[in-house]
Amino acid sequence: MTKATAPGKTITRRNFLTLTAGAVGAIGTAKLIWPFINSMNPSADVLAQSTTDVDLSPIAEGQGITVIWRGKPIFIRHRTKQEIAEAERTPMADLLDPQPDSDRVKKGKDQWLVLIGICTHLGCIPTGQAPNSNRGKYDGWYCPCHGSLYDTSGRVRRGPAPTNLVVPPYVFTDGSNIRIGVEEETTNV
Repeated sequence: MTKATAPGKTITRRNFLTLTAGAVGAIGTAKLIWPFINSMNPSADVLAQSTTDVDLSPIAEGQGITVIWRGKPIFIRHRTKQEIAEAERTPMADLLDPQPDSDRVKKGKDQWLVLIGICTHLGCIPTGQAPNSNRGKYDGWYCPCHGSLYDTSGRVRRGPAPTNLVVPPYVFTDGSNIRIGVEEETTNV
């Protein structure tokens, strides 16, 4: 049985059945492979670690703390006016990886320095977070494994480390809280 639709074109029962079988097969294939595709999404425990909220209010000036974000140590230091001044007046020519201090902190919140606490040479964890630990010549952080020295802005000054300590993505959610893991806040907190 054929039915005329347009001049020169006809639809046969065979064409209709072929098209229908193809559509059902495509839908069946999609239903079959969806669980495999969905299994590639991050699990709930990984999504829970995607951001870390930190209350900065208990951190005294001159003190640093370490929190964990995505399995990495995050150094948060409440810098003193002297530490900020040292970081700002450092000539770019003295830096192995030149970057102004203003590019490493949030505007108007330069007393707060947030860094991934992993040496950029071989992945060691530098000392300098505890008040009595070795901070090196530049009063920042010191990597005892190979001798890299970082200043009060986390910039590499000496040693084999090729780049500065990395600044993770973070935002201030209010005056005394930060959320590590996002560049800009999309919801009101």
